[in-house]
Amino acid sequence: MKFNKTRNKIFGALFIFIVVVAFFMVPTGYYLEVPGTAEDTSQFVKVDGKHDKKKGNLLLTTVGIVPGTAFTMLKSMGNSFETIYSQQDLMGDENSQEYFRVQQYYMKSATNNAIQAAYTKADKPFTKKYLGVYVMDVMDNSDFKKKLQIGDTITSINGYHFNNADQFIKYVKKQNKHSNVKIDFLRDGKAKTTSGGLVKLADTKRFGLGITLTDNTEAKGNPSTKINAGDIGGPSAGLMFTLQVYSQVANKDLKAGRTIAGTGTIAPDGTVGPIGGIEKKIYAASEEGATVFFAPDDPVTKEIKKYEPGYVNNYHLALRAAKKIHTKMKIVPVKNLNDAINYLEKTKQSK
Repeated sequence: MKFNKTRNKIFGALFIFIVVVAFFMVPTGYYLEVPGTAEDTSQFVKVDGKHDKKKGNLLLTTVGIVPGTAFTMLKSMGNSFETIYSQQDLMGDENSQEYFRVQQYYMKSATNNAIQAAYTKADKPFTKKYLGVYVMDVMDNSDFKKKLQIGDTITSINGYHFNNADQFIKYVKKQNKHSNVKIDFLRDGKAKTTSGGLVKLADTKRFGLGITLTDNTEAKGNPSTKINAGDIGGPSAGLMFTLQVYSQVANKDLKAGRTIAGTGTIAPDGTVGPIGGIEKKIYAASEEGATVFFAPDDPVTKEIKKYEPGYVNNYHLALRAAKKIHTKMKIVPVKNLNDAINYLEKTKQSK
């Protein structure tokens, strides 16, 4: 009898231990988007082999994505700077590895656009090399489902090399629906070859490879610029990388000893676009001591209002977040690269 009581106590304690571990440590299948970090862009950028040594900082800002446990999800409720997402909402049909690879592509695309926009603004020469088409997704019915992966770059089809995705698509359209095609591609820098048939594309009468694709390019300037963002993914650091590259290639001291943060995508022509999670980025920048924050002032069109009546643009979301945390950081609206540069040039005189 005594043995049974002891055993019951042990099992009871073990059960409580398992419940506690599950509550604090076991992932739920949900994710939390939380304030990330504010990183000095100069550590990622080299122009002519050198980092920027001017005083001050141009900070890119990030959000953190962490697996949600029962404890962290409960703790986040009511916190306007933490958002709960299901895996489907966050990643769609991609697994975590595929999601990471796509985010890395977006970062690469952002740094290419940053180089092009910065060199154009500085009136410095640059070239844009076409690498091939980047595989963004492979359909379930595709003959290449097990052969190509998200993140691969297709360099030729049947020995045919192309100069943009449109040429690639037109070539595939000309193939007979019973054709078997040979694909040359790069995966993690290594050349590979595979082959397969065409499949009927959903909602069309056409046949194709059954992949979603986009152009993969590489911008190079003179003097040369290298941007290595490490594990940081996504397109939202585009504006801040552009400011960093421009300040170096044009030899402009935009920082003037200040800590300047911001976010926003960048187009080759310098247009700044909206991003997600700006409230978390405001929090991260304020914690890092930034005095200025550039926020995309994206236009709220009738089309946007039609499909999302409650849409609030990045700039106004940033203003709300700044007010909520009582930061003294100046929130500056920008529609393009010139808006940011003009602000920094103008305000450094009165610093």
